[in-house]
Amino acid sequence: MKVAIKKLNPNAKLPAYGSEYAAGADLFACIEGEITIAPHRTVMVPTGLAMELPVGYAGFIYARSGLASKKGLAPANKVGVVDCDYRGEVKVALHNHGEVPQEISAGERIAQLVVAPYVTAQFDEAGELSATVRGEGGFGSTGTK
Repeated sequence: MKVAIKKLNPNAKLPAYGSEYAAGADLFACIEGEITIAPHRTVMVPTGLAMELPVGYAGFIYARSGLASKKGLAPANKVGVVDCDYRGEVKVALHNHGEVPQEISAGERIAQLVVAPYVTAQFDEAGELSATVRGEGGFGSTGTK
């Protein structure tokens, strides 16, 4: 699949897959110098890119496991969504979950982008829903004790 990418900043780096079978393509910080993210704070980190995803696909922005485990940095909204009709700059809301300030450098890998199909549902109001064994049990109700 081809995805049109527009560089909004000449220093922007195109998303890149780290291995042959990687599901997520790395997104890179397009910044001057460094950004410090204080503990328990969120900073919008620009990628310098806009993209044109095919209709029926969205870009899902996930944490990079290394950045999350080593620096405590992950997207504030857990998973960002880039809709196929969005043409603005892709930014990552990086949140510092740790107790010490963390630095992000220019060109550093800050998140990963997974391009995946989606289904648009038609929501129909119903007076009743079909019964199941589970019923209204939620939030751990199906686990064992």
